[in-house]
Amino acid sequence: MTATGEWLKVESLDLEGQGVARDAGGKVVFIEGALPGEEVRVQVQRRKNNWERAISVDRRRESAQRTVPRCPHFGVCGGCKIQHLHPAAQVAVKQRALEDALWHLAKVRPECVLRPLEGPAWRYRHRARLSVRHVAKKGKVLVGFHERHSSFVADMDSCEVLPGQVSALLQPLRDLIAGMEGRDRLPQIEVAVGDEVLALVLRHLEPLSAADRARLIAFGERHAVQWWLQPKGPESAHPLLPSGPELAYALPEFGIRIAFRPTDFTQVNHAVNRVLVARTVQLLDVRPDDRVIDWFCGLGNFTLPLATRAREVVGIEGSEALLERARTGAERNALAARTRFLARNLFETTPTGLASYGPADRWLIDPPREGAFAIVQALVALLGDPALAPGYRPPQRIVYVSCNPATLARDAGLLVHQAGYRCLAAGAVNMFPHTAHVESLALFERP
Repeated sequence: MTATGEWLKVESLDLEGQGVARDAGGKVVFIEGALPGEEVRVQVQRRKNNWERAISVDRRRESAQRTVPRCPHFGVCGGCKIQHLHPAAQVAVKQRALEDALWHLAKVRPECVLRPLEGPAWRYRHRARLSVRHVAKKGKVLVGFHERHSSFVADMDSCEVLPGQVSALLQPLRDLIAGMEGRDRLPQIEVAVGDEVLALVLRHLEPLSAADRARLIAFGERHAVQWWLQPKGPESAHPLLPSGPELAYALPEFGIRIAFRPTDFTQVNHAVNRVLVARTVQLLDVRPDDRVIDWFCGLGNFTLPLATRAREVVGIEGSEALLERARTGAERNALAARTRFLARNLFETTPTGLASYGPADRWLIDPPREGAFAIVQALVALLGDPALAPGYRPPQRIVYVSCNPATLARDAGLLVHQAGYRCLAAGAVNMFPHTAHVESLALFERP
């Protein structure tokens, strides 16, 4: 147990942005607000047999990388966790987290550590889900992110990571919702920023009155906002007004424009996404005669750029509705002849199912946080038992784009230790500055 008044030396940051130290008895202590190299006193918030969680209450040695948070709501709002760490140091911490995960979880060391991919540190967040609460006792409406370690909505009137036009709307949105008849049945507003359009998706649990719809229309005209209404799940979202410009983002290096619905998954950081797509295509080293499979292809964020270089790209995704939009994107970008899209549950991939997609020279894997275990496991099985699919040829190169270092490490261990691949390179992608979220990519090659 950490003794009262004991000074703890912070050794590292964990994946939640907490400082990690050990007390005099060797117990691990996770400390909110502490940075590596600092010596702090703490107030313990939670105790377990093997660890404690605490907050920093005093500091006698300060990290040279500590900086003054730019946002006045930092520390209360849970949207950012490491604004008190210099942006360059944040990237170094994420790179270290990636390397540690690969080594400690999978005994994999990349032969080359890639330079981290970065972009703007502020005003980068083009996707966000804002909670809405009418607090009757206070006579106000709150619109923003949740408070740290709480279900309450932070009382915020600005945000330094949202684009400026979105941050400026936080107070007007509070005023708008406060004046609506259905304000108690409006739990969230989803933000989606395209290159030319700002869309807000209002989740409503009951049908809106004519007066409330008129309020939304007037607000949209005044603030150049495109309103969408979502009465149920994401696919129920529809524009409040039937006509208007579509949401889209460009990948100018490839001459591609991708349209999307505001509830579709797209990367939150458009600038970093452009760099990530370009680096991925470069690492795959696609040749004109190559056939490529893009696992978890979504709207075709990687499929379409790859199709400008390859003979054929097969995009595979679980949602048929999403793939319809991907097909439309391929047609609009004159890439339909080079692309094919299949709807499959990739978390249930079998060896024979994997073989049925045919041989591919290159793979791009971009899974959700759960990773691509079933796909990699099926590949290992095919290589271990050629009788399962006689003549099956595995991809020579694989680029794995990850949003979870732990599942990347797990799958990398299978690729390297059981499928015969080398991990040629890996690096961090700073998609979410000022958060502890670690995105990364890794390159694998088979002789």
